[in-house]
Amino acid sequence: MYDFFMWFTDLGNSKIAALLIFFSVFIGIILYVYTNKDRSKRLESYKYIPFDDEQDETPNKEKVKDNG
Repeated sequence: MYDFFMWFTDLGNSKIAALLIFFSVFIGIILYVYTNKDRSKRLESYKYIPFDDEQDETPNKEKVKDNG
């Protein structure tokens, strides 16, 4: 076990280990997002949110409660 820590503390080896960890997490996220068809359709629909003008931008006064 001590040999592993000595190997990992070497900067050349720890960079490779970090690269492998982050790359595998990145690939996992990509697979999670694009493998399910329902999730893919839902995420694709989110790209139109900035252009959605159907919502009223002013808050409803009846729903806002006065705390004073």
